[in-house]
Amino acid sequence: MTNTTAAPPRGLPGFDGLDRLITLMTGAEKHAPAAHSTTDALWVLYSRVLRVTPETVRDPGRDRFLLSKGHGPMAYYAVLAAHGFFDEEVLSGFGTYASPLGHHPDRLLVPGAEIGSGSLGHGLPLAVGTVLGLRAQGLTDPRVWVLMGDAELDEGSNHEAIAHAGPAGLEQLHTLVIDNASATHGWPGGIASRFEAAGWSTATVDGRDHEALYAAFTAPHPGRPRAVVARVEPKG
Repeated sequence: MTNTTAAPPRGLPGFDGLDRLITLMTGAEKHAPAAHSTTDALWVLYSRVLRVTPETVRDPGRDRFLLSKGHGPMAYYAVLAAHGFFDEEVLSGFGTYASPLGHHPDRLLVPGAEIGSGSLGHGLPLAVGTVLGLRAQGLTDPRVWVLMGDAELDEGSNHEAIAHAGPAGLEQLHTLVIDNASATHGWPGGIASRFEAAGWSTATVDGRDHEALYAAFTAPHPGRPRAVVARVEPKG
């Protein structure tokens, strides 16, 4: 397993500092397994792939990242803080009444958040709509990423989104599925086969291997949406 990543912004924590940032967030509603399953993938996206910074969060040409797996946002908040979207001191207020960092992200309160999320099954349909909206504006360069959990594939809304995006050739769309074996029904042949059947480009990788994640995230997929399945340890 290789976990070589780009250097973080000057003066901000690196990947090794994420655990410390996450421990700043306390409370009984942390959904810790859901958060920790996403740590590596989020880090690789924000440090090496996504073209968005605290200075460009309103730029029409930015990449968009949508957290569909919003019920466990601590890793997301820690990664945003580590990349300068807000001060790490904000993390200690997680889940409190006056804090912008709720148990589910709020796009109006969290700097860098593109959607409010937490109820499963919404992120991928919203990502499809985001790509269609960008196309309508003539913005074909921004990429749209959505992170979802494998259990979200139990939701019918995702199957409609998958079925539409492939034939529509939504090349700007990228879906990252964190597979911690928590789905109720699963999918015969594996998760990637569901996307492949609808015409998507796919890859299945070790969700803790940063180089494998980066290679899967950046592989070309002309004319097709991309789905990356990141396998991590089963939810305990």
